[in-house]
Amino acid sequence: MGETESKKVKGTESRKKNYVLCCKNIIASFIDRIYELLGKRVSMQLISSVHPDPGHSFSLITISISCLSNISGLCHFYLKTVTLEDVPGHGRVHFVCNSWVYPAHRYRYNRVFFSNKSYLPCQTPELLHKYREKELENLRGDESGELKEWDRVYDYAYYNDLGSPDKGKDHARPVLGGTEEYPYPRRGRTGRKPTKEDPRSESRLPLLSLDIYVPRDEQFGLLKFSDFLAYALKSLVQILLSKLTSLCDKNFNEFDSFQDVLKLYEGGIKLPNEETTSKIREHIPCELLRELIRNDGERFLKFPVPDVIKGDKSAWRTDEEFGREMLAGVNPVVIRRLEEFPPTSNLDPGEYGNQNSAITKEHIEKNLNGLPVDEAIRNNRLFILDHHDTLMPYLKRINSTTTKTYATRTLLLLQDNGTLKPLAIELSLPHPQGERHGAISKVFIPAEEGVEGSVWQLAKAYAAVNDSSYHQLISHWLNTHATIEPFVIATNRRLSVLHPVHKLLHPHFRDTMHINALARQILINAGGVLERTVFPAKYAMELSSFVYKNWVFTEQALPKDLLKRGIAVEDSSCRHDLRLLIEDYPYAVDGLEIWSAIEEWVNEYCSFYYPTDEMVQNDPELQSWWMEIRNKGHGDKKDEPWWPEMKTRTELIQVCTIIIWVASALHAAVNFGQYPYAGYLPNRPTVSRRFMPEPGTPEYAELESNPELAYLKTITAQCQTLLGVSLIEILSRHSTDEIYLGQRDPEWTSDAEQEAAFKRFGNKLEEIGNRIKKMNNDHRWRNRVGPVKVPYTLLYPITSNYSREVGLTGKGIPNSVSI
Repeated sequence: MGETESKKVKGTESRKKNYVLCCKNIIASFIDRIYELLGKRVSMQLISSVHPDPGHSFSLITISISCLSNISGLCHFYLKTVTLEDVPGHGRVHFVCNSWVYPAHRYRYNRVFFSNKSYLPCQTPELLHKYREKELENLRGDESGELKEWDRVYDYAYYNDLGSPDKGKDHARPVLGGTEEYPYPRRGRTGRKPTKEDPRSESRLPLLSLDIYVPRDEQFGLLKFSDFLAYALKSLVQILLSKLTSLCDKNFNEFDSFQDVLKLYEGGIKLPNEETTSKIREHIPCELLRELIRNDGERFLKFPVPDVIKGDKSAWRTDEEFGREMLAGVNPVVIRRLEEFPPTSNLDPGEYGNQNSAITKEHIEKNLNGLPVDEAIRNNRLFILDHHDTLMPYLKRINSTTTKTYATRTLLLLQDNGTLKPLAIELSLPHPQGERHGAISKVFIPAEEGVEGSVWQLAKAYAAVNDSSYHQLISHWLNTHATIEPFVIATNRRLSVLHPVHKLLHPHFRDTMHINALARQILINAGGVLERTVFPAKYAMELSSFVYKNWVFTEQALPKDLLKRGIAVEDSSCRHDLRLLIEDYPYAVDGLEIWSAIEEWVNEYCSFYYPTDEMVQNDPELQSWWMEIRNKGHGDKKDEPWWPEMKTRTELIQVCTIIIWVASALHAAVNFGQYPYAGYLPNRPTVSRRFMPEPGTPEYAELESNPELAYLKTITAQCQTLLGVSLIEILSRHSTDEIYLGQRDPEWTSDAEQEAAFKRFGNKLEEIGNRIKKMNNDHRWRNRVGPVKVPYTLLYPITSNYSREVGLTGKGIPNSVSI
């Protein structure tokens, strides 16, 4: 078309408008409606990918907003898609935008959206190069200033915003990241001012503020955020905890029996008297929350019944279920094969003395079903849940608080029927004369009757306390949430949305930065929910930094993890080239199927765009991305020799498969089982408040006369239980707008081959789901359901775009670390 010619192009756009979630959005929503009436909203410009002549093919749109007044700075909207029909010389052009657009004066540049065609940098049409490069520059920002909600900047920072040193020493926390002592993955930068007391620490927002900066496109959608707020209101215990503790009498903070705990689910908690109720209500600032504390004697805080006690209220106490949950429970990623007896420690003996196990052959031989110990080792029958080395360096400090706990080792026998039989539990403390003198250990063996049976139940509780906190701090937070965030940041900074690897990975980063930001604000911060509900308390995040020292990216691949833990051996005659030494290991069995499906999909996808290794090596965006992940995102690990070099297609496939696995399946496996198993705190206590009772003491006499009360006085207190259960109820829920592995936005790519490959991936996941159903109904596999009658569905894929599993379903693999 020449200067005198013009032609209208028909098109449609899809957007989300502002709706009410806060006062600011009320105004913005009102302004949106005015703009619609006036017809002055958005101007768009098409830019050709081949010629400056608009009669040729188009690959992007630039968008700016015309503003009516200063108040219009609040006006913004979420642009989902733009579709143009009959573009001259091209036909239909579809743009997947999925981005919040603010008024033009909020930017120093025009907003740019590319069509759903993927290009490697070397294949990008010449006229689009500058737009591609400029967009990445804008997303990287200039590394200065406090970031605002309309900023679109992805940048790195240390975990220096967890403490509040200006409030005093007790509120200070170490900066995690950037030092050899406290290495850590990087988080998204907010740019807030430093604290006065410690210039290395970033100032925090007010406690109840959720307005922490993350790039606007990384924030929860309306449905998810409203769900999150609704269930957060139910978790009012976070606000009430100090009031409840101080105003309620001593008996209120203790459960008297397991039946007393069950009242949480059958009718809630009843406050002791009207006077206490009135006092509590006076101290609650919010009318909505006050209504939850009734004056009429009604119970409050009723929770859904956790799966672990739905079918049988006492089966969780059995030894078989105790062992099964190490394979199919909320933390099935730690158990390993025992390769030497007795178990040894890797702690430095010069610093910690002799930390090897005190478990002897005499402790376990009578429970080995006739096997000698050496033969059990040779036949791969002995396994261990070992938290000793992780906790011992911190145990003296942890136990100087109200916590009273041990570093534990649990030995188990793999029986002929595929179940794990506990053999012994070792409880260890630092030597009273100093850590360098080694550990003081006691070994407990199974018993069913009398006080010995009660002692054994307590030993299992201490092991569960270790495992619960390790799960929340390491398996869940560190190994999925924290380690994935640097990949989110680097992908947006270094890979254009035109890049095929960006398009591959982007769905697996949805909501991760936002949930991590909220976690830093209210969960993992000093005095936050995590510190109040897990036994390491103020040392919780510092402990996770200690464990990160041993983090290896390539070992996050499921096959490598299983080999490292000795759970599998290489065997080319077996499916996935691995033979599981515990054949009925639901997490590993289902996980290997999901891993293989992801790997096959990634292989097909990457091979399409990178037919040769040279194309991987010569891709400047890809190389810049990988270099930044190692040198900045995981900068404290930059000199490790295990990083893939990113010189071959095989390495690219390996890296992308690991990222997708961790963000989707691994996170699902360690997150969505929390409420089903740990919603009933006696099964998965997170705190122990006193040591194992010694014969001749009042505590031991209480254990003899009232074992349930003694057990409950040892583990998590009532107020902590309310807080912990409230938290994991939120974390275990699938949101209304969840997007699952195998699901993507329609028309996410214009490459028909990739659409077909992704459909095959979805079909493969559906086959896996059918296989899981069949195995769960096969009584030969005792670990898949167990004494508690809870089928293993945490890695059950939901692939249909019309399927939405909402709430506490205990199944489904979301695409990303989104809660």
